[in-house]
Amino acid sequence: MDLGSLRIGYVPYDNSLRQPGDRYRFCYYAEKRNLRFEIADVSERYDVLVLSAGADLSTWRRYPKKDTKIVFQYINSYLSEGFGSPKRVFRGLAKFVLRQNRYLLVDQCSGIRDMCQLADAVVCTTPEQQQDVSEFCANNHLILDAYEPLVRSTKTEYDGSEIANLVWQGFPENIRFFAEIREVLKRVQRSRKLAFHIVTNLEYGQYLKRRVWKRRALQVARRFLDNVYLYEWNEDTCSSIITACDLALIPLPLGDPMEAGKPENKLLLFWRLGMPTVVSATPAYSRAMRECGLAMDCRTDQEWEETLLGLLGNEEARRQTGQKGKAFVQKYHGEQTILKQWDTLFSSVLTSKERAAEPAGVT
Repeated sequence: MDLGSLRIGYVPYDNSLRQPGDRYRFCYYAEKRNLRFEIADVSERYDVLVLSAGADLSTWRRYPKKDTKIVFQYINSYLSEGFGSPKRVFRGLAKFVLRQNRYLLVDQCSGIRDMCQLADAVVCTTPEQQQDVSEFCANNHLILDAYEPLVRSTKTEYDGSEIANLVWQGFPENIRFFAEIREVLKRVQRSRKLAFHIVTNLEYGQYLKRRVWKRRALQVARRFLDNVYLYEWNEDTCSSIITACDLALIPLPLGDPMEAGKPENKLLLFWRLGMPTVVSATPAYSRAMRECGLAMDCRTDQEWEETLLGLLGNEEARRQTGQKGKAFVQKYHGEQTILKQWDTLFSSVLTSKERAAEPAGVT
């Protein structure tokens, strides 16, 4: 069955389709495969329905499925949070109050479980997520983000200067994770002058799709970093800002299952740009480092300090690290690899649809 001949509905993060969760996942695949789709309406019938992680699960878990094949994207490790944790309870209540969810989900994870059970295929981003989801949907596929549109330039020069320029990019609410290495950075600054470059949204809401508790990213960054510069995130300029720096950092709180359960998307983006990158030793980051033959994942303050000083003081080490990461991504996480992973997912869904349509007794 040809996917292009089917009516496909998509439930996005945002109807503009410009959010990263839309732009670099299903929408990227649809663009590359010339697939037509429409913004899904819960009252309409579709051959295939794809739900982003931003979908209102309180509504879509009630969808009368019938012959529709459903693909659900489970991107964040919500199921790793303990049952009854304050975050789980608050998340469901707040989504309802802000009308992100039409119906009240006392526990947002119950909506995720229901959606996984309803789905014919689930997109995951780590093996740990696949394990959590397998109880509810055996047909799950590990697919990471396609960041090809961001690669406008790559790093080719690794010579440094008197001031070492360190870079981070991401959602502004995650700047707070620099608290994990704040003391380390202070010690490093005793022997090296550092400048920090943050590529993000300059204004944001702290919670719930950045709609609640409006803040300025610069004010938050200055709580953790000295000599810091912020740049408005833009697809056209992101790569040039990043590659002008010497080293990329990705600190994460290892004691938080939700945050430590993040996939290696950001690390692969930096590597795709040829950037030497030092990261917290989360399962996904440590796994990627081992597969690449690098050891820039840090668990302790001492590991962070030794790794940073070692790279900042050695141009050739930065070059080898950046180029090795770039070659790894090109070989194992290139555009064609990601597109084929989506192909495999939809093939599994459509094959089951064809089998279901066969008359009884047909073999």
